[in-house]
Amino acid sequence: MFSKILIANRGEIACRVIKTARAMGISTVAVYSDADARAPFVAMADEAVHIGASPASESYLIAEKIIAACKEAGAEAVHPGYGFLSERTSFAEALAKENIAFIGPPVKAIAAMGDKIESKKLAKEAGVNVVPGFVGEIRDTDHAVEIANDIGYPVMMKASAGGGGKGMRLAYSEQDVREGFESVKREGLSSFGDDRVFIEKFILNPRHIEIQILGDQHGNILYLNERECSIQRRHQKVVEEAPSPFVTPKMRKAMGEQCVALAKAVGYYSAGTVELIVSGADPTGESFYFLEMNTRLQVEHPVTEAITGIDLVEQMIRVAAGEKLAMTQDDVKIDGWSIENRVYAEDPYRGFLPSTGRLVRYSPPVEGWSDDGAENGRRGLAGVRVDDGVYEGGEVSIFYDPMIAKLITWGETRDEAADLQVAALDRFEIEGLGHNIDFLSAIMQHPRFRSGELTTGFIAEEYPEGFQGAETSDDVVRALAAIAGFMASAHADRARRIDGQLGDRLAPPGHWQVVVDGRDHAVKVGTKYIQVDDEKLELALEYTPGDRLVIAELDESELAVKVARTRTGWRMTTRGRIHEVRVLPAHVAPLAAHMIEKVPPDLSKFLICPMPGLLVALYVGEGDAVEAGQPLATVEAMKMENILRAEKTGVVKSINAAEGDSLAVDAVILELE
Repeated sequence: MFSKILIANRGEIACRVIKTARAMGISTVAVYSDADARAPFVAMADEAVHIGASPASESYLIAEKIIAACKEAGAEAVHPGYGFLSERTSFAEALAKENIAFIGPPVKAIAAMGDKIESKKLAKEAGVNVVPGFVGEIRDTDHAVEIANDIGYPVMMKASAGGGGKGMRLAYSEQDVREGFESVKREGLSSFGDDRVFIEKFILNPRHIEIQILGDQHGNILYLNERECSIQRRHQKVVEEAPSPFVTPKMRKAMGEQCVALAKAVGYYSAGTVELIVSGADPTGESFYFLEMNTRLQVEHPVTEAITGIDLVEQMIRVAAGEKLAMTQDDVKIDGWSIENRVYAEDPYRGFLPSTGRLVRYSPPVEGWSDDGAENGRRGLAGVRVDDGVYEGGEVSIFYDPMIAKLITWGETRDEAADLQVAALDRFEIEGLGHNIDFLSAIMQHPRFRSGELTTGFIAEEYPEGFQGAETSDDVVRALAAIAGFMASAHADRARRIDGQLGDRLAPPGHWQVVVDGRDHAVKVGTKYIQVDDEKLELALEYTPGDRLVIAELDESELAVKVARTRTGWRMTTRGRIHEVRVLPAHVAPLAAHMIEKVPPDLSKFLICPMPGLLVALYVGEGDAVEAGQPLATVEAMKMENILRAEKTGVVKSINAAEGDSLAVDAVILELE
């Protein structure tokens, strides 16, 4: 077994690998860029080596710097994590030349599966179902249009070396191909150094199912059941679960055996994933097709660990050291249900725009991997596990993926795991930048999610007009009114004790008008009860003015609420929705009807940059006429290209930015007449 390994990655996956290595008695070496000098994974590792500037292209993507760090620290092996160099054959070959073990698959398997065009050919030869498409070289946009027309719309355009949702565009028409083909090429080149693209048929009502593969260097290969990853946005996974609510035992066996056959055909070992696209329109469950094979560890591996009890990172290390698998296919079981939500730095209330900045407050529901003192087991604390690599006061920068943390829950049933997600998300505190916690909570509560009727179009179909918060029940609204009244009384009591600030202005004491979601509630706070309108409720609540998280028990039902003080009350967030709550003393409340409402200015004539990023392309000039919905510019942020379109018809009055400019959020790119 190795005595020291280096982790050629950053963030939560570096913390994750360090945690397991430490449990195995293996010393660890971290490498870090300028942006990550104070990151938790650097502090967690036994040693750390600086490898360059903040951009990944000047640090984490330079194999020579990683190898030099190995030599400097005396590391015997490298775990690549995911992304960066994890699927670069040149990196694995360079390590081998230096007699440094690669904790991953053989070079042959990486090469075979890393090229999506060649991998489809190999999959077909191995007897695996493949999606109809064109896997040759595509010359230009006109050629791409010709191919798409032959296959039949809709089609998917993908960067050959792509992954993680980057370098992918769905096209429903020739115009979509013409608009998106060059973007796919650019994203492939900038993210993976390869601008080749392939086109395939897009399966209607598709479900994204993947099979976890685990193999050793002695020819033993197992499949560790499946994961459902159908809930995606822009082809980036958002929610993952294991097992899938769609897959039957017969289907699981058929999928698993095909995936094992493919792994054997390429001489695979280590922990990898075969991704499949499944037609949800086929009630037999037999219409599944090979999508791609990721030869490295997946972001969503914790849900497989939760239902099997197998530490995949430990198995990768043991396999790389030459050990045989200590289990057989019959030993692989399914215990309960696990769900993972990816907590991203993005704002769902503003079209999921990336958000960067400082984590003014970061408090997960349980301590994550970044806490050296946390000893979370297979299922974490009380069924909750957090994999993270950030810290309060740290920056979420433009240089790397916007994922803040992964929230994993385990339950005996799928509903239990989902309920635990809602409860944990309510307790997950993030301030300082936009995040998707409310959106994740809304998904967990959504009737369609609970039914298991999932497709990769779930988000687009269920939130066609964007996200404005989860649906709220009358019970929750009533509970918020009660909590707000209780907090208002606590603040009033505190004010009275400070030099009698309020005098006797509250008469009668503890009587409030609370407005939640536009609905008025008369709230009376007594010594042993609280009354909302005409209903008396039992409320158990500990609150000190200044608390940001309130956990209340109301009529034996628990509710966690994040609160922020406003001028007339609180901003209260729970169950996937933000509520503006106004609280006024009952005798003052009638005056509120005379308050003037501020109307926001009309900004539709401006094209405003919605995020910090690089202006890649500008499609119009001064004096040009534009139509509503027409592409005006492309901005690249966090390695993804975002097409900005005109909100209305008009004529371009002025251009305020040029291609190649780095833009701040809300920067005006152009103005219409």
